Amino acid sequence: MSQPDLATTRTGPPQRSWRTVDIVVTAVLAVAFGVVFWAWGLLWNATNPAFTAFPPAQAFMYGIWLVPGVLAMLVVRKPGAAVFVMVLASTISALLGSAWGTQVIWYGALEGLAPELVFLALGYRRFTLPVALTAAAAAGLTAFGLDWYFYYRDWSAGWLTVYAVVLTASSVVIAGLGSWLLVRRMAATGVLDALPSGQDRERV
Repeated sequence: MSQPDLATTRTGPPQRSWRTVDIVVTAVLAVAFGVVFWAWGLLWNATNPAFTAFPPAQAFMYGIWLVPGVLAMLVVRKPGAAVFVMVLASTISALLGSAWGTQVIWYGALEGLAPELVFLALGYRRFTLPVALTAAAAAGLTAFGLDWYFYYRDWSAGWLTVYAVVLTASSVVIAGLGSWLLVRRMAATGVLDALPSGQDRERV
């Protein structure tokens, strides 16, 4: 038996109804990343002084915040997974004392909706690496738009351009490629066998 092939296209109708295992797995991911979000926020603020000369460069750290939406969709492959996991993770982060308060919940909802729409556009049938990268890029561009509107409208066009490029690249590499590789690794161990992502295997 070869390694799981997650770069597949489903030919049959996707199973869109949520099962208990789907809800539990998505909720566990959300709780775990809610803690990560909160801790990453502390690190982001602690490292701010290092980027005083050129703040846009800090965007290379941003991708961590965008992982759950892509990861949950690749794992459970159910409509709403990206939004569900991002809203719940952001809510947990806010409850733990995020420096940005409840605003992170709105961020989470929109940053989850962006990758969700990419998978929706493909009928929740394709979970290939290019799709994961596209979904992550959509999340990154959404995050850039939110940050521009709420925080950086006084930045120069040059700074905004760099910030957008670095943030989107961070999302593509960490949330897109990182999530796809993580799911492949987990599926190879059999831990995802109860989920669609663990059932896409090439048998020889």
